[in-house]
Amino acid sequence: RGIMLDVSRHFYTKEEVKELLDLMALYKMNKFHWHLTDDQGWRIEIKKYPLLTKIGGKRDSTQIGNWNSNIYDGKVHEGFYTQEEIKEIIDYAAKRQITIVPEIEMPGHAQSILAAYPQLACFHKNYEVSCDWGVHKEVLCTKEGSFKLLEDVLSEVFEIFPSKYIHIGGDECPKDRWSECPVCQRNIKRLGLKDEHELQSYFIKRREAFVNAHDRQIIGWDEILEGGIAPNAVVMSWRGEAGGIKAAKMNHSVIMTPRDFCYLDYYQSEDRDNEPLAIYGYLPLDSVYSYNPTEKLTSEQGRYILGIQGNLWTEYIATPEHAEYMAYPRAIALAEVGWSRQEQKDFTDFVYRLTIQSKRLDSLNVNYAKHFLFSVKNKNDKL
Repeated sequence: RGIMLDVSRHFYTKEEVKELLDLMALYKMNKFHWHLTDDQGWRIEIKKYPLLTKIGGKRDSTQIGNWNSNIYDGKVHEGFYTQEEIKEIIDYAAKRQITIVPEIEMPGHAQSILAAYPQLACFHKNYEVSCDWGVHKEVLCTKEGSFKLLEDVLSEVFEIFPSKYIHIGGDECPKDRWSECPVCQRNIKRLGLKDEHELQSYFIKRREAFVNAHDRQIIGWDEILEGGIAPNAVVMSWRGEAGGIKAAKMNHSVIMTPRDFCYLDYYQSEDRDNEPLAIYGYLPLDSVYSYNPTEKLTSEQGRYILGIQGNLWTEYIATPEHAEYMAYPRAIALAEVGWSRQEQKDFTDFVYRLTIQSKRLDSLNVNYAKHFLFSVKNKNDKL
């Protein structure tokens, strides 16, 4: 029963993260997936590589407006957590029965690394922490220096986080640079690989072996299935359920987080003119509540589903108040999906209980979305 918060696109302070953990605990959510690194910012102190935060933790501007806009705010955006601050947050979460799972993105979504250490790119030039959203072609090269940095980073992550699971990303890694790179092409030939997809599989499997050697287990986005999945990997299925279904049938553990049911950065009302700008998509409360993560699996295959997770990507979510609005009450619906048997679920009853629960949210000054209250009022008016 997880929630993911992306602090790369927009940084949240230590106290703001704690407030979100308090809300998770209120509804017995037990896993906090902390997306700490991406193209737009590196947010965790790594003592052996101080440039990751000094350079990688700051961008010159931020894209605003819709997804395809070329409009920027012209303001520096920066921030990172010291290791002591992270330990404090981990302890705070543990007291609320929440385990924090860190994510260190690789080999794509790594432009903040390349801004700090450009020698780890396929082609050595000056890189900047990205001010744009979307998928970037600049990725980590498969040279030994990349593996060395990641091993050193993960070693410090192991020291900080007690979590059994370490998320290593693996998603949206364009192969353009690898296809042009002499080092990567030599590696494909030397290793007897078929193509760049198998090279990514080699990259992930090598990272998994390192993580497993430290008695931890990797989680990766469903792209890690491409080119051959690492032996012990947990698959986080986001592009739909297909990756999770495939992994479960291969006897791999799965966390279901398909965007059609679990992406809390999507619009939650068809009346977009009166909603905060969102990335795209439409995910109303009833759709979240309807989700059945094991529907397309046999009972035996369903045993590989570890649970579900709501994802809060923050390209357009710059404040905790906005995060609350996007997450609640949809996160409450996800919590109930995680707790309940499918045959016990009743959306009408859920909304009735939610109207009562709204008084608690009001007393806590939570900035939740109130669309469900209007639907109840309209129904009562008709009655």
